[in-house]
Amino acid sequence: MLKKILSSLLLTLFVSIVYADEATPLATDPALEQRLISISEEMRCLVCQNESLSGSRSELAQDLRREIRDLIRQGKTDSEIRTFMVDRYGDFILYRPPVKPTTWLLWIGPFVLMIAGITALLMYLRRRNSQVNSTALSDDENKRIDALLREDK
Repeated sequence: MLKKILSSLLLTLFVSIVYADEATPLATDPALEQRLISISEEMRCLVCQNESLSGSRSELAQDLRREIRDLIRQGKTDSEIRTFMVDRYGDFILYRPPVKPTTWLLWIGPFVLMIAGITALLMYLRRRNSQVNSTALSDDENKRIDALLREDK
């Protein structure tokens, strides 16, 4: 039984090594590749959203890098490539989208959510404090508490 499990694990390892993807080769032109990296560093992966396009390993990011590479080969400028990507995917693809009415939510949204959260928390805490009844203790109860506290020392 152990031999079967071990042999199946080794076979699985061998098959995964044989069919492993090759690393995507860099472009033959290092200047083209450097330009691709500088452009894709300014764009966010639409799948990962917290990674740059150049650092993401998602299939969409690979497709977008391929698209940028093609646009560079066609002789497009960096600003033309950015404009093409924004026209196609919206301002969200840029790590630093321009401040304009359509992107106000991207710029102001996190602060609005934070203020709303703090306001909701403060309202909850005030409501909870008003519901707690504070009762005054009698002299006998205070003496008993003092005696119990002295016993613990």
